[in-house]
Amino acid sequence: MQVTKLFKDGNSQLVRIPSDMAFDRNDMEVEIERVGDELRIRPVSRYLNRVIEKFSAFSEDFMAEGRGDNGGNDRDRP
Repeated sequence: MQVTKLFKDGNSQLVRIPSDMAFDRNDMEVEIERVGDELRIRPVSRYLNRVIEKFSAFSEDFMAEGRGDNGGNDRDRP
């Protein structure tokens, strides 16, 4: 595990990523997620495997009782 520094730039906080851990490109988009006290940074995935990964996190009984009556769509009402 490596140690690095945080910096402040206006209202933003920056983190120095050591060169041996840097992403290949500087112009790519990344997503950042807070999980407890960790920050996870990863390239934005444009592939369906990320969708499948997200759906796999739902429990087996997710929405087993259906959506219920959500009142319908307001556009259908006069």
